[in-house]
Amino acid sequence: MLKLITASERHQTNIGDWLQSHYLFSFADYYNPANVQFGPLRVFNHDRISAKNGFPSHPHTEMEVVNFILDGEINHQDSLGNKTTLKAGDVQRMTAGTGITHSETNDTDGYAELLQLWFISNKPGVAPAYENMTLDFLNTKDKLVPLVTGQKVLENIPFMNSNSTVYYGHLSQGGNYDFKTFKIRKTLLYVLSGSLLVHNMEVDQYDQVRLEELDVVGLHATGEATFILVDVPATEVNY
Repeated sequence: MLKLITASERHQTNIGDWLQSHYLFSFADYYNPANVQFGPLRVFNHDRISAKNGFPSHPHTEMEVVNFILDGEINHQDSLGNKTTLKAGDVQRMTAGTGITHSETNDTDGYAELLQLWFISNKPGVAPAYENMTLDFLNTKDKLVPLVTGQKVLENIPFMNSNSTVYYGHLSQGGNYDFKTFKIRKTLLYVLSGSLLVHNMEVDQYDQVRLEELDVVGLHATGEATFILVDVPATEVNY
């Protein structure tokens, strides 16, 4: 099963003059009971934060929160004592667990752009944790690279408590890629730039496709394309 959701169908919100965000799922002021989550993937926000602004300190519990920095830089601070600066190509993972508070601010003179994803944890009640890595994923060429995972077959990237993996992909015009999956899993693909054919369905910039009950997700780049691919279980198992 394939479901195309176009860029114009994303929920757009502007908070003051500092945040422009597009929500792929119900979040904050947007609620659609038919669009709450996809497997354990609960939040997928595409954020653009203006200069000298950001998210003040706020709490989370029982979520795996991951951020992918696309442009600019973000300063992170949390209740565990972490203080870090994240730049384009960096990946951040927070296990909220029993409770964590954090702030994410853009202290530069330009804007910052990031993707923020939340996964429902499959290990409730664990201690909060934090990590970030410089993966330089934006320089990926003609392949799919994992950014964060809860599947132990993948190493040397941030590990989260969800049986899911997020990938960044690049394909040159005319390029092809077959993503192997299982019928008991789901796939969400979000195009960041360019255009793709996904099983012969045209998918343009900021469109998304949600796929279920497939063994292979076939991709063909009709133009040079970059994208995020999220691989999730149809049903998450708590451990």
